[in-house]
Amino acid sequence: MNGKKQEIRTHAKTVKELLQEQNIKPRKEDYVYPSLNTPITDDLNIVWEASKPVTLTIDGKKRKVWTTAKDVAELLNSQHIKMEQHDKATPALDTKIKKGMEIDVEKAFPVQLNVGGKQQQVWATSTTVADFLKHQGIKLDELDRVEPSLHENVKENMVVNVVKVKKVTDVVEEPVDFAVVTKQDATLPKGERRIIQPGEKGIVAKTYEVILENGKEVSRKLIAAKTIKASQTRIVAVGTKMTARRSANVQSRPTSRGQNDVAKEFYVTATAYTAYCEGCSGTTRTGMNLRANPSLKVIAVDPNIIPLGSKVYVEGYGYAIAADTGSAIHGYKIDLFMPEKSDALRWGRKRVKIRVLQ
Repeated sequence: MNGKKQEIRTHAKTVKELLQEQNIKPRKEDYVYPSLNTPITDDLNIVWEASKPVTLTIDGKKRKVWTTAKDVAELLNSQHIKMEQHDKATPALDTKIKKGMEIDVEKAFPVQLNVGGKQQQVWATSTTVADFLKHQGIKLDELDRVEPSLHENVKENMVVNVVKVKKVTDVVEEPVDFAVVTKQDATLPKGERRIIQPGEKGIVAKTYEVILENGKEVSRKLIAAKTIKASQTRIVAVGTKMTARRSANVQSRPTSRGQNDVAKEFYVTATAYTAYCEGCSGTTRTGMNLRANPSLKVIAVDPNIIPLGSKVYVEGYGYAIAADTGSAIHGYKIDLFMPEKSDALRWGRKRVKIRVLQ
């Protein structure tokens, strides 16, 4: 009886009667050998082992079973529960069965795991995304993004996406175009141009904060700019000297100061913009790249008032080139290019005097 041996004498005719004499009422799950209706004979060896109650949970569904199995593996086999490679049993399969034991079995299911753009199929049991990634040996860095959230439960055929995010700095040396300034020269014939100073491009080192997702750049933000070499302005002399023409039949006339000898001056309303403003491409109407050359002095104009390519002097802004246009720039309005948004905001809207030099 339950592993304990004893010799008894009896008048019982069958095994069932013998067990009744011993006050044993076997359950159908108990182990009895030979069968209950076996006749009693001399020296008959009878084995009775009482079944034990255990709670068996399969994928969250509980049920109570009685068993004479020796360990968890034997119990599951008797219940026709086949354990696959990735299935999980708690306690372990070789654990001895005890009365009142709770046994939990989680059947594994396929999950699509994508880490850093590389996808594979893995197996999981019911758990949270956080525990699933830990079980898979996936270490998350501070900026990494996980979809779905770490607290969500993993489900069959779910796609768990881990986006590896890195923040790096990139320093780029970029050339800076030189400005061109023209000066009137009364010693040169009118219309003649002579380069006084050739001009030289500068170099600026720009530091960018770059965000990478799965190794690919998704954003780039300028955080610092340092001038390595200042650009040198090109200076061009433009002749204004009038040459006298005489004819034998025509009397020479005294010349008056022409319109081209005097710079035009008038007042305009001036606003400011940047190369990164909404709707801006960073390239002017005349092809200048303002993002690559933030030190340029450029204004947007109405070409009917100030021709594109004109050299100008703007009160409070300095010498500049009329190299851009704008949908809101009509009539006596101009827009000043600023390298930083804060500078543009500080400028606001002003009424200033502008001088068109050429």
